[in-house]
Amino acid sequence: ENREDILNASDKLTEVLEEANTLFNGVSRAREAVLDAHFLVLASDLGKEKAKQLRSDLNSFDMLRYVETLLTHMGVNPLEAEELIRDEDSSDFEFIVYDSWKISGKTAENTFNKTHTFHFLLGSIQGEFPVPKPRSDRPRKGPSIEEKKTMPDQLSEMEESHQEATEKEVERILGLLQTYFQEDPDTPMSFFDFVVDPHSFPRTVENIFHVSFIIRDGFARIKLDQDRLPIIESITPENFVFQTEPVNINEENEGIDQNTQIRNQGIIALSYRDWEEIVKTFEISEPVIASGQ
Repeated sequence: ENREDILNASDKLTEVLEEANTLFNGVSRAREAVLDAHFLVLASDLGKEKAKQLRSDLNSFDMLRYVETLLTHMGVNPLEAEELIRDEDSSDFEFIVYDSWKISGKTAENTFNKTHTFHFLLGSIQGEFPVPKPRSDRPRKGPSIEEKKTMPDQLSEMEESHQEATEKEVERILGLLQTYFQEDPDTPMSFFDFVVDPHSFPRTVENIFHVSFIIRDGFARIKLDQDRLPIIESITPENFVFQTEPVNINEENEGIDQNTQIRNQGIIALSYRDWEEIVKTFEISEPVIASGQ
């Protein structure tokens, strides 16, 4: 149809679009769909031209009038407001107090249907930011001197107590050995008969441990007899000093001069099964070293 007729007529473009929409229901070929798309492009151009021809009878926005009315509504003196508005270079709005802005906000609040914002307990947010307080670094509190000393003191006391108990037990066993050699200094004692406790495997291990100190300090020695069994033998009479009381192995100048002795160290492996075989083979019924407890 004539382009000018469509632009001039008020509803002509709408009628043409409705007719094209009805015809599109019968489209079955690609060529027909292309023609329909081409028609939509032309219709869009015509709609754009008709929109440009529209005229609005609305009044233009008068900014000065708006500002004057707003200031009057806020409670500002109309004379001061008019003088400020006419002076385009002026930017001094300090005469508008904070409460005046609240009046404008209350009026605008009725226009916007939205959830109210949170209100702070100390009032609304002011323009000035609070001055941050200087942060003071506190030194970390370390453990006190008493706490530091608690555990080492306990360990030290435990070590001293254990060492003292070991020394007393070694001296007690040495006294038993000295008593035996006083009665028969030329007859060695079977090592197993002396250290094995037929009623307790742990006590047997402890006895071997304590006897090792006696051998180390030179108060006796261990050797093998003709049957290749270990025996405990006394030191020669000129070097071994018998005493009626148990000796303190920590005292100086007692026993044999260790610097003149040749030492051979050995390791004794003793399992629970070996302990049972020794008790059965040597027919040990009672321990020589009775429990000190």
